[in-house]
Amino acid sequence: MSMETTVAERRFTLDRQALIARLRAVLPAPALLAEEEEMRPYDCDGLTAYRQLPLLVVLPEDEAQVQAILRVCHELQAPVVARGAATGLSGGATPHRDGVLVSLAKLKKIISVDPLARTAVVQPGVRNLSVSEAAAPYGLYYAPDPSSQIACTIGGNVAENAGGVHCLKYGLTVHNVLRVRGLTIKGEIVEFGNAALDAPGYDLLALINGSEGLLAVITEVTVKLTPKPELAQVVIASFADVRLAGDAVASIIAAGIIPAGLEMMDKKAIHAVEPYVRAGYDMDAEAILLCESDGTPEEVAEEIARMTAVLEASGAAGIRVSQNEAERLRFWAGRKAAFPAVGRLTPDYLCMDGTIPRKRLAEMLEAINALSEKYALRCANVFHAGDGNLHPLIMYDANQPGQFERAAAFGAEILERSVRFGGTITGEHGVGIEKIDIMAEQFTLAEIGAFHRLKAAFDENGLLNPGKGVPTLARCREYTQARAGGAATSPRS
Repeated sequence: MSMETTVAERRFTLDRQALIARLRAVLPAPALLAEEEEMRPYDCDGLTAYRQLPLLVVLPEDEAQVQAILRVCHELQAPVVARGAATGLSGGATPHRDGVLVSLAKLKKIISVDPLARTAVVQPGVRNLSVSEAAAPYGLYYAPDPSSQIACTIGGNVAENAGGVHCLKYGLTVHNVLRVRGLTIKGEIVEFGNAALDAPGYDLLALINGSEGLLAVITEVTVKLTPKPELAQVVIASFADVRLAGDAVASIIAAGIIPAGLEMMDKKAIHAVEPYVRAGYDMDAEAILLCESDGTPEEVAEEIARMTAVLEASGAAGIRVSQNEAERLRFWAGRKAAFPAVGRLTPDYLCMDGTIPRKRLAEMLEAINALSEKYALRCANVFHAGDGNLHPLIMYDANQPGQFERAAAFGAEILERSVRFGGTITGEHGVGIEKIDIMAEQFTLAEIGAFHRLKAAFDENGLLNPGKGVPTLARCREYTQARAGGAATSPRS
């Protein structure tokens, strides 16, 4: 497969010079990039195995300019791909070869912070961590905390429904957003949700969260802010066997404990992270769990005692509790640095993203180890263990013939197994182009047809992020036919 990958099945025929002329009429000169050298930094997102130069790149500075761009693109039938910080890992922001890439990086204002209502109104280019920094003087913060929170943007978080290490207790992006304002491909303003507890009409707020740029271009988001807890502590438990660690996760939840964070790392991940961050992890462990409790000092003390008892009963070989805030942050720094730490060990890696029932974590880890041997590729595992969200990091070298193809097949088998285990093909990274074929593993043709009808209600000509998220029915049939060895049937018909 060529690294300059075609990312959409449909071709659009456009007069590039006419498109440039129309966009220059509505944008300041620096906001339009048309030379290959200028556009090359925009040819991919965090899934760097797939690269594609767009026809043009535009950098609007406000909603009015976004609206003008969309109206021009709709009139000339030009595809549009919206992009934030491009930290996404599923290829959702990969440009379209015949289209306009709209970078929202300049829409980075924090419009307001309301400490009484505990909300903030922000533009889509605002970094995730910046929201918490702005809310900190009021004793508040924004709870969703992806590992890329220092760089990723709120608009992208909404588009992918991002999570983070504290999503078990505080929820994903969808649970922390009250209102989203955006524009359709026709340039019409649409609003989802409300700053109040309820909104009139259909509840479409959850629809726009995780919509991957297929329905609207986000221009403003109202997020919930959460009071900072009085105290937070982390328990690190080491295990001599991955099955014991996986079973311990299920036991913690079964005991009625909902930790603020519950993460798991296997030995390969530990050995990648510890020399990089020096978080204090047990290098002899086959797996570790990081379990955080937050609240009042009394609440934390009680929950830490309960978690410790469960971990001991589950066979933990060692247990440590953070003794101060600096140590707590150091423990989490290791987990959040897992992706760059693995990047030091290999020229390339694929970060997969599936979700399974918690009770099958140990079984999945054993299956991944077997697949690692099958494909002769290393794999480090980090998990949002509390909600069963897997992030296997499959290591490969794109310069070695066949390794990328093996890595992709390895990842596909993990996702297929996730579905068979009763889970899903994505937890928070989205479908993009990475998992588009695997959609046919999880959904029937009738369900995928319904997804297409929903998109058509917002974007009847399929101009927003074409070729992403939802495969064509023909593509689904090809996939299921190949999987069935010739029988063109739906995977769950």
